[in-house]
Amino acid sequence: MTYADFSTFLPEFALLVFAMAALLAGVWTGKDARAGLILWLSVAMLLSAAAVIGLGGGPARSAFGGMFIDDGYARFAKVIALLAAAAVLAMSADYLARRGLMRFEYPILVLLAVVGMMMMISAGDLMALYMGLELQSLSLYVMAAMRRDSAKSTEAGLKYFVLGALSSGILLYGASLVYGFAGTTSFAGILSVAREGHLSLGLLFGLVFLVTGLAFKVSAVPFHMWAPDVYEGSPTPVTAFFATAPKVAAMTLFARLVYDAFGNVVGDWTQIVALLAVTSMFLGAVAAIGQKNIKRLMAYSSIGHMGFALVGLASGGVQGVQAMLLYMAIYVTMNVGTFAFILSMERDGAPVTDIASLNLYAKRAPLKALAVLVLMFSLAGVPPMLGFFAKFAVLSAAVNAGMAWLAVLGVIASVIGAYYYIRIVYLMYFGTEGEALDTRMPAPQWLLLMGSALVMVVGIANLFGLEAPALAAAQALVQ
Repeated sequence: MTYADFSTFLPEFALLVFAMAALLAGVWTGKDARAGLILWLSVAMLLSAAAVIGLGGGPARSAFGGMFIDDGYARFAKVIALLAAAAVLAMSADYLARRGLMRFEYPILVLLAVVGMMMMISAGDLMALYMGLELQSLSLYVMAAMRRDSAKSTEAGLKYFVLGALSSGILLYGASLVYGFAGTTSFAGILSVAREGHLSLGLLFGLVFLVTGLAFKVSAVPFHMWAPDVYEGSPTPVTAFFATAPKVAAMTLFARLVYDAFGNVVGDWTQIVALLAVTSMFLGAVAAIGQKNIKRLMAYSSIGHMGFALVGLASGGVQGVQAMLLYMAIYVTMNVGTFAFILSMERDGAPVTDIASLNLYAKRAPLKALAVLVLMFSLAGVPPMLGFFAKFAVLSAAVNAGMAWLAVLGVIASVIGAYYYIRIVYLMYFGTEGEALDTRMPAPQWLLLMGSALVMVVGIANLFGLEAPALAAAQALVQ
């Protein structure tokens, strides 16, 4: 490893060193005695890494013989993932402490998962892709089963592990096929072999298996079966983490793989991605209608939103990638605020996830209800909330790419999906009287709820200037 390699990999290295130091500190100072301190130090490390990467800039660099790529595309996605992880950790502190779940392993697992995500985002080789994916996945498996005295949490961890291992095996088989027929694991090398009209059958099968493995990671239909059960069974802070940072990493890795390795055969994967997008949008819209548990509802919501993000990817070109990056940034912001509220849903100090418990919540906490209304409308894509502009960006990209049929189906799915978001608003304002929820809300959760709702309203002015960085990031990928 040269000095240039080390300097390129420095933020990831710093997070790894801190995670190892925190692990030793947690073991030596007594079990969980310093868990809260480790958590807040982890938040500071994640925010520092986001600042270093976001303000770093500079030309694209690579490390480890091209296996690790540090370009504008990677920096944009890493900043979103790091900020999302920091936000989830911050709003989890009170919830974990009050329920006896504040263990020093939790922030360490989050840090290791984030390092895996950063490796995924910067992968320039199938080996690096798999290393990052497995580092993230193994951390998430443990986090899902963190509540050891809960049968549902154990079930969630086991289901996620078994199905995740299956998807990893499918992805690895695809990688082996690509290596066998391309003679290299480097994305640049695969790109030189996979040319329009010259794509061998073996490479095509390898591409299909790779796309299948990544579709599982973004919970795209028909590889979504794990999401509702895992979202419901996992501790709520872990569910909040699942719904944010890993989605960004998986989606940006998806785009990097198809462009950096198979960018010369766009026609061979856009139709597959478009099919995944349509099925995900409609299943997410329809299946969530009958849900009574808000965590399961958010699982189906996530499936639907990943379908819209895939619309941007299927559209191809710089505009499509830019729309996908903007969509993921706005999606993460909406979910952080929504889960900040879900974490605060309690009755007599016990967590509640039943949607019916929100009946007439606006009478007891009008400001928080208003913030939730804004977030629900934004998730539904109701103008003039920021979520509308996210959907408008990906649908416009589809129309400009000659895929108007995909945009029309997206609009129909959005209209169907609006029902279950608006139903939550209806219950809060016009529901029937029932057992009241507690109105207590810790400061980090309150700030993130109000902050994300404010972003959904204020951001319509200029998207907080995100369009230009997203465009630069898209141009760095689609050359």
